[in-house]
Amino acid sequence: MVTTAEFIDPIALAAVSSLGLRARLVVEGLFAGLHKSPFKGFSVEFSEYRSYQPGDDIRLVDWRAYARSDRYYVREFEAETNLRFYICVDASASMAFPAGGAVTKFGYAATCAAALAYLTLAQRDAVALATFARGLRVFIPPRSQRQHFQNVVRVLEGTSPEGRTDLYTTLAALAERAPRRGLFGIFTDLWDARPQVLEGLRALRAEKHEVILFHILDPGEERFPFERPATFWDMESGDSLELDAPRFRVAYGSALAALKHDYRLALGSDEIDYVPIVTDTPPAWALVSYLARRRRMY
Repeated sequence: MVTTAEFIDPIALAAVSSLGLRARLVVEGLFAGLHKSPFKGFSVEFSEYRSYQPGDDIRLVDWRAYARSDRYYVREFEAETNLRFYICVDASASMAFPAGGAVTKFGYAATCAAALAYLTLAQRDAVALATFARGLRVFIPPRSQRQHFQNVVRVLEGTSPEGRTDLYTTLAALAERAPRRGLFGIFTDLWDARPQVLEGLRALRAEKHEVILFHILDPGEERFPFERPATFWDMESGDSLELDAPRFRVAYGSALAALKHDYRLALGSDEIDYVPIVTDTPPAWALVSYLARRRRMY
């Protein structure tokens, strides 16, 4: 049985059939673990909760939160903020990797996206959702009502990865649907041409949007653990390549490290958060990155 904790294992989460429940478990796990390493000193940014202070009305203490975290929090009822959070999830064919695996890149991204939607709506902020491949597949305009969470979950659960990635076309279409300054959280494996990716992201920044790019990688892509020659297939183009994998491992690792370094430098200069995440990492990391960016915005 999965329970709330500081870190919730992605494979254990994948055994939970309901995406909505997975999202809530991630948020509650983060909430319970914020006061422990490696989040020590990072204050929770819920608009409806804050740490108990001497003199606060004891009737406002959330005892369920205390039972989960062993810390006292009081409920607050603040006015709705103006933040619009555009959650964008890559639903191209490469996100189905690994085929038949317990945790695909898309499944992991969907869990992170749903958890972020749940957390954002709890803060009384507005959430929009976009799924994309060669262009936009589905777009749900921003709403701040709590019941909007079910719309987000319904779309993510009904999405199957397919097609090729075109992040530039996607971001151009999204920019037209986001006339007001907002925060974009983009989940993608970056299976696309780097110059076009950067151009699309910079176009969002030119419109004064804040951006977090979550680079989603499978452990096999990150560590290249293959021990014998193999045939590798491009899930988007169908092209194949026969490779002596063990001999290629060092070159592959260097190329991937260089790619991440280049993205970090290029995006950092545009004040875009670049967050590489491997799918065996607890999804709470995505929430921490969101909270950090949101705190810098205000």
